[in-house]
Amino acid sequence: MPLSLDDFENDALSTLITYATFECLSPMFDAEWVKNGQIDAAINLLAEWAKSRQLGGSDVEIVRLEGRTPVLVITVDATNDDDATMVLYGHFDKQPPLGDWSEGLAPYQPVRRGDRLYARGVADDGYSTFSALLALEQLEMAGVAHSRCVVLIEASEESGSPDLDAYLDHLAQHLGRVELMICLDSSALTYDRLWVTTSLRGQFNVEVTVEVLTRGQHSGTSSGVVPSSFRILRQLMDRLEDSTTGRVMIDELYGPIPDEVVAAAEDVTLEFGDVTAREMPTVDGLELMGDTPTQRIVNRTWMPTLSVTGMGGIPSPEIAGNVLRPSTTATLSFRTPPNVDATRACAAVERALTTDVPSHARVSVRSHAADGWFTPALQPWLSQALDRASEAAFGRAASYSGEGGTIPFLASLAKRYPDAQFVATGVLGPDSNAHGIDEMLDLPTAVAVTNAVSSVMRAFSERNGTP
Repeated sequence: MPLSLDDFENDALSTLITYATFECLSPMFDAEWVKNGQIDAAINLLAEWAKSRQLGGSDVEIVRLEGRTPVLVITVDATNDDDATMVLYGHFDKQPPLGDWSEGLAPYQPVRRGDRLYARGVADDGYSTFSALLALEQLEMAGVAHSRCVVLIEASEESGSPDLDAYLDHLAQHLGRVELMICLDSSALTYDRLWVTTSLRGQFNVEVTVEVLTRGQHSGTSSGVVPSSFRILRQLMDRLEDSTTGRVMIDELYGPIPDEVVAAAEDVTLEFGDVTAREMPTVDGLELMGDTPTQRIVNRTWMPTLSVTGMGGIPSPEIAGNVLRPSTTATLSFRTPPNVDATRACAAVERALTTDVPSHARVSVRSHAADGWFTPALQPWLSQALDRASEAAFGRAASYSGEGGTIPFLASLAKRYPDAQFVATGVLGPDSNAHGIDEMLDLPTAVAVTNAVSSVMRAFSERNGTP
């Protein structure tokens, strides 16, 4: 029998709600994460829940490497003769609240309204541990023989997964021969079918600081003499982005766009219309980037972009004095096409920021890069399995789309296991608000995705005719 919403409520929901009360911010947003203990509290909770499940031949381990966030590794032995491994991936670290949530909602005080659960991290990606194990439980409860499975849940994804490669190296022998990789951290355009992600952009952050003084000075005596750090930052930013159009100016951030990507974007536009514009909470009358709905989809999935996500050294207006500030810091978030080397692109941006600096101001940068990913061609068994899984769980065949976000795990695994098959899917549909205020998990979708994943795992276990 497939998992029902009642089953999910009985078996997982109370623990998921407890998890939602933990801040467990990703290390980028909590430098004191070890001292604060929220990541440890969350991983211990998930581990205890995993140990309580009725899975034969299972092992639950919290793996820790010095100076890195921990990972939860749940290994379930094969019950058939297959020597390949299925890996199911998720993460439990969280983004900050972002701002004030709507009335009656708060980031760490979970609230259920109908079939929707509101709290930070429940959809991105707290549900994943529960979904992965409940999918596997379905197979065992039905007496279906299955291949070996490793569930890997990390705690640094929202920081760009800086700890992930070290763990993949450490666990390489344990993972064994990985032939199927299922990622539960992706998005969905709608809640009426299984959405399978075909590509993800790369990402790198550059924190750039421009210094002109050792301490602030009265603007009446220093302006006109000392160049403004903000003005110099603007000049440097003009090297990176056309301020009129938003076009990124660094050639290393561009890659060729496959014809099939444009064709797929046109198909999505034909079925759903201007989907990217419709889901944006824009102010009235805002003119969007991209001349057509198709171009906006391509922009979001295969074009480089720059977003200024943070500023430092600038007082808030209510305490701003007449002072020429000593420095300005900006956090620059770049997205790169799936086929671009993010490290090489990041190095080009750093050169642009630190070469021939205006007025010889002092510029310093810090950065971290993660590559994008695009899925290898699906083998016939998997293509058929995805459609069957979506039909059974949602009532219609699966759909495919590229996404604008980044999941470093997929690129890392693809390099290590070039012959593996990949399924990237998830519950981040309309109004899920990942990284924003009022993050929401649609519970029926979590159940349906779990059922679909279970079906794909069964198809993998039977791909060679194993009963």
